[in-house]
Amino acid sequence: MADIARLRSLFTHHPDYSDLTPVQYADGLAWLLREGFVAPNGRPLVRVSAHEQRDRTAAFDVAQVRWNPAMEAARRETGAAGEQAVVRLLELSGAAQIVHVAALSDAYGYDVQVESDEGVVGHIEVKATTDPTRLMVHLTRHEYEVMCRDPHWLLAAVLVGVRGDALCVVTVSRDWLTLAAPEDTDRHGHWESTCFSIPDHALTPGVVSADGNRLVLDAFAPLMPIWGLPPVPSELSV
Repeated sequence: MADIARLRSLFTHHPDYSDLTPVQYADGLAWLLREGFVAPNGRPLVRVSAHEQRDRTAAFDVAQVRWNPAMEAARRETGAAGEQAVVRLLELSGAAQIVHVAALSDAYGYDVQVESDEGVVGHIEVKATTDPTRLMVHLTRHEYEVMCRDPHWLLAAVLVGVRGDALCVVTVSRDWLTLAAPEDTDRHGHWESTCFSIPDHALTPGVVSADGNRLVLDAFAPLMPIWGLPPVPSELSV
């Protein structure tokens, strides 16, 4: 039986397992370890027979993942705060036109549409979090496909503070997302959503369009030294 290191390598490199990202496999392993189904040495602690798999009265009980309305409400509140924070930063930066399209429909595949005085267009998908220790981004298949065909699409990640303000805003590399996205391995199905663990090298401070123009001016972009970013220079702090 393979140990954890060999299985991790298999799931990461074998094309048959590329329908999920490495971070999703890592989260699954963390759950198995946390629930006591796998020992730290990588060996399973539970043997399940075919009979036990069919029998709901088996001797052990597998923990169920349940939808939590309070957690869902908090997630939606954080997401809405992140979108509003980006809209405020665009307003402060003097954008000529801003439309919060997510308030109208989810069909766009992004949340905010903006055009600067110079004619720079951005279709901004906003991902908000309250976790300053790591940047985890969930992307739907629809959002990913819009990114692939829309040259103005960009992903802005926002660290939301306790008052709903933006403590940090970064832009995630489209090229990195394209390379890191899972692949469909069966023509009878495809992935619908996936979770990315964004590395430091895939982040650019601020809100930056696909052609490198800053949609949020540096004077208004909050840049805390998190997610691998350097401390903000004093002349840029607000």
